[in-house]
Amino acid sequence: MKKEYRTESDYIGELAVEKNALYGIQSLRAKNNFNVLDRPMSFTFVKNVTLIKKAAAIVNGSYGFLDKNKAEAIVASCDEILSNKHRKEFIVGALQGGAGTSANMNVNEVIANLAIERLNGEKGDYSVIHPNDHVNMEQSTNDVIPTAGKLTVLTLCRELLAALASLKVALEDKAAEFYGILKIGRTQLQDAVPMRLGQSFGAFASAIGRDVERIGRALAEMRVINLGGTAIGTAINVKKQYFDHITEKLSELFGEKLERAGNLFDGTQNLDCLVAVSGALKALAVNLSKMCNDLRLMASGPRAGLGEIILPARQNGSSIMPGKVNPVIPEVVNQVAFMVIGHDVTIALAAEAGQLELNAFEPVIFFQIFESIRALTGAVNTLTENCIVGIRANAGRCAEWVDRSVGTVTALNPYIGYKKAAEIAKESLQTGESVKSIVLRQGILSEEQLKKILDPASLTEPGDN
Repeated sequence: MKKEYRTESDYIGELAVEKNALYGIQSLRAKNNFNVLDRPMSFTFVKNVTLIKKAAAIVNGSYGFLDKNKAEAIVASCDEILSNKHRKEFIVGALQGGAGTSANMNVNEVIANLAIERLNGEKGDYSVIHPNDHVNMEQSTNDVIPTAGKLTVLTLCRELLAALASLKVALEDKAAEFYGILKIGRTQLQDAVPMRLGQSFGAFASAIGRDVERIGRALAEMRVINLGGTAIGTAINVKKQYFDHITEKLSELFGEKLERAGNLFDGTQNLDCLVAVSGALKALAVNLSKMCNDLRLMASGPRAGLGEIILPARQNGSSIMPGKVNPVIPEVVNQVAFMVIGHDVTIALAAEAGQLELNAFEPVIFFQIFESIRALTGAVNTLTENCIVGIRANAGRCAEWVDRSVGTVTALNPYIGYKKAAEIAKESLQTGESVKSIVLRQGILSEEQLKKILDPASLTEPGDN
C-alpha cells in the first residue's frame, strides 16, 4: 500500500510527513539528524514530559490564557499518552543535539495532533492546536526537559529502592541462617582470623542499607525543579498566575511534593544534582560488585577453591567441560557495575561541559542515568531472586579451613605474647600441625584455657575476651 504524506513547514523549510503520523516536521528532522544510536527516548521520560504539558494546559486553561476547548483537548490527549498509547510516535532518538528541544517538540507535536483530531481537525493543521503556541504555552525546552528528567529519575528509582529493600532482607535472612557457622576471615586474600559466615552476609546487608540511605538523600534534589523559569531562568513569556501555580499542579499530578528552585538561573544551568545521584548509583555499583566478587571467591571450586558457600546452579557453565557450573548471576551484576561506573564518568563530564546559562548535554546525561537505574534494578532483582535466596553454606568446608588455618593464633597474643604466637604460627605452617596441637604439646596452655580462648563467641564478637 502506497504511503500518503502531508507537507509541513518550519523555519528551515518544508518536509513531507506521513499523513497519519502524530509527530510533525520537527520530530522528523530530529529523527533524520540524530540517527546515531538505535535507542529511542525512555517512554517513562516521554510520559513525564507529557505530565508537564498536562499540568501547563490545566493551569493555562483555568486562568483563561488557553481557550477552554483547546485546554480540554490537550489534557485528554495527554491522558492518552499517559495510558501508554502512541508509543511508536515518539521517534526522536535518546541522543540528540539541542539540549532536548527535539524531545520536547516530539511530545508537543504528538499532543497537538491528537488534540486537533479531538477538535475534528486534520493532522498537521496547526491553526487548530499549535505545538508551540498552545501545547508549549508558558514553557521552554530549558525548563521542561530538566524537570521531566528529574521526575523520571524519581520514577525509576522507586523500583530500584524496592529491589534494594528486598535484597537487604534476603541478605539479613542469610546472615541469621549462617550465624552459627565459623569460617576463616581473610585480608589481602590471606588467612586472617576466624569469623562467622553470617557476619559476611550481615556486612553485605549493612552496605546495601547505606546505599539506600545515600540514594534517598541524593533524590531529595530531584524534587527541586526549574519549571516556570523558561529559557534561562528569567521566566520570560510566563504570566504570574502560571508561575505561582505550575509547580503545585505538577506536584499534584506526579504524586510527590515538588518545589521551585530558589535560584532559577542556577536551576537551569547547573546539573550537579544529577552528578550527585549518579555518584550514589556508582557507590551502589561498587558495593554490589565487591559483594559479587566475594560471593564468587567464597563459592570458588567447588573442589579446588574455597568452596565455603554453594551458589544456586542456574545454567551449564561450559560448552566443552561437562559438569561445570559458573557463578553467572554475580558475573552479570559485576558487568552492570562496570557499566554504571562508566556512565558516571560520562555524566560528570557532560555536567561540567555546559556553558553559561544552559547545559546542551542534558540528553546524554539523562540517557545514561536512566540506563544506570534500570540496569541496577534488573541486576539487584536477579541477584536476589536467582542467587542470594538460594545460597547454601558448606559448613564442613568452612570448619576445615578454620582448623587448617593459623589465624586462630592471633587470639593467643594476649596470653603468650606476639613473639611466641609467631613462632607457633611458623611451625604450624611448616609442619602442617594445628596451632591447638602445638600449644598443647608444648604445654604452653591447658585444654581448658584453649577452649575458653578459642570459643567461637570470644573469637567473633566484641566483648571482654
